[in-house]
Amino acid sequence: MSSSLSCKSTHFILSFFVLISFINVCFASRKLTALVQDPQMQQFLKYHKGALFSGKINVNLIWYGKFKPSQRAIVSDFITSLSTSTPSNAHPSVAQWWKTTEKYYHLANSKKTLSLSLGKQVLLENYSLGKSLTQKQIVQLASKGEQKDAINVVLTASDVAVDGFCVNRCGTHGSSKGAIIKGKTYKFAYIWVGNSETQCPGYCAWPFHQPIYGPQSPPLGAPNNDVGVDGMVINLASLLAGTATNPFGNGYYQGEADAPLEASSACPGVYAKGAYPGYAGDLLVDKTTGASYNAHGANGRKYLVPALYDPATSSCSTLI
Repeated sequence: MSSSLSCKSTHFILSFFVLISFINVCFASRKLTALVQDPQMQQFLKYHKGALFSGKINVNLIWYGKFKPSQRAIVSDFITSLSTSTPSNAHPSVAQWWKTTEKYYHLANSKKTLSLSLGKQVLLENYSLGKSLTQKQIVQLASKGEQKDAINVVLTASDVAVDGFCVNRCGTHGSSKGAIIKGKTYKFAYIWVGNSETQCPGYCAWPFHQPIYGPQSPPLGAPNNDVGVDGMVINLASLLAGTATNPFGNGYYQGEADAPLEASSACPGVYAKGAYPGYAGDLLVDKTTGASYNAHGANGRKYLVPALYDPATSSCSTLI
């Protein structure tokens, strides 16, 4: 990782985003005030001795509502990008970004590694549970994916309302007991992310849309020309980092267990060096489309991924 923010500047950004935070990447519903940290507090995310994912883990995608094939491809290619090296001339990469999570495993003295791969995709286009979902129904949908060695991701369409969506969160992650498989009950991790294209792009798809609050800088071009889904990728990336480092609520986090600061939520609004409240940082710009990005992915994709808290430097680390 080529750049980082000082603890002082990180605290300034965290304090500011108490007011304009646009993403919730928590294990449970996190209050916005959880973004405030004591500037004298050690910036290290404490390890609570819980189990971390290891080995080969499938990321299963459960699509609830109407999504175009092109939209599904943006997300599935992102998952593939987490473990796929790009050509030597296509750096920095999503896979490079993901490597920061490995440092948490080293700190836990774990010799095991985590390998994510794209699993099965489930299409639920008929809105079987309606267009207004509760958190309980999100878990119900997540259970439709494989439950052994899996992270099940529920993605809701732009016309689906979810409790808390656009009010105080753009997504969540957690875990649930699954079905009994060969006499054993497995606990699986799940993620939910909503498409905010029509409901709250200024809240959950920034910086690809003008923010609802704070400095009104012009929106950036979305790298895959889809404000809603490119915004979903940012939120999904953050939640995957939180899931990898705190899958069952007793891994790496700081603060209260039901409102934790995690690997990505500790660095809100930071995407590149030079970031400050209302400015995502000095990003790369596609010369053809004018879109902004900071990582190359599979199949020639470009993505915007958030800063991750680097435990080795006690700072928010970015790819560029």
